[in-house]
Amino acid sequence: MRIVLIGEAMLELSQRGPAWHLGHGGDTLNTALHLARMGHDVAYLTALGSDPLGMGLRERWRAEGLDTALVLHHPDRATGLYAISTDERGERSFAYWRDQSAARAMFALPDSARALEQTAQADLIAFSLITLAILPPEGREALLAVARSVRQRGGQVAFDGNYRPRLWPDSHAACHERERAIALATIGLPTLDDEAQLSGENDADAVAAHWQGLGCSETVVKLGERGCRLADGSLVAPPQVLQPVDTSGAGDAFNAGYLGARMRGATAVEAALAGHLLAGWTVMRPGAIPDPDP
Repeated sequence: MRIVLIGEAMLELSQRGPAWHLGHGGDTLNTALHLARMGHDVAYLTALGSDPLGMGLRERWRAEGLDTALVLHHPDRATGLYAISTDERGERSFAYWRDQSAARAMFALPDSARALEQTAQADLIAFSLITLAILPPEGREALLAVARSVRQRGGQVAFDGNYRPRLWPDSHAACHERERAIALATIGLPTLDDEAQLSGENDADAVAAHWQGLGCSETVVKLGERGCRLADGSLVAPPQVLQPVDTSGAGDAFNAGYLGARMRGATAVEAALAGHLLAGWTVMRPGAIPDPDP
């Protein structure tokens, strides 16, 4: 089963004591790398810059088992960068340098037509509201057209409603693009906190009803420490994590665990438990995509 994730990969500076550690991250990238580590056939569609640090990411991802054939190169722009710091509870805060990142122009590059054609043949594609936020209008249209094509031929389209207010001019613009993506998705992965910020809705049942009403039947609402609400209304609680180290990649890890299990035929309950386990492993380690255990 072929999986393609689409989004922005960035260099990550994470604070570890008095020093800063250079890594990489990005919501859909984190999910892609987790899926690759599980042994899935997964590719990542993005664009990296011409900077030396960005150029080195392709080899690192390939070493993890991620197919990099859809990683495009922008000759003039740089790879995006963010810095992350965490408090004593593992809660994080970010600073970004991404306004002119290579990924924002990925669908304007000469090789993007080839990459989109290959993406349209995948069994599952996945992207997020952050993916839509970084793209110009023509890029959003190209991505949504691929999602429509995949769904129409019977493939799966997963959409995560990751909302970052600073990436949008206002919440109305974000809501508009979110609604369009939901209508093309077969698997929805909203987070209740994001939905509350966007629409003021803080009831998981109402969120699920809204997404399902737009056509996304398999909607899983992520509830943070309380677990998740499945499409049938049942709740699946996570194992208890006593002292998280870094919560920055929890939702992305849950997505990978859930989607990976579903692609292998697991039930929704089994997939939710797999997502919770991977998220729990992730938050006990620093970085949005921690190194694998030896």
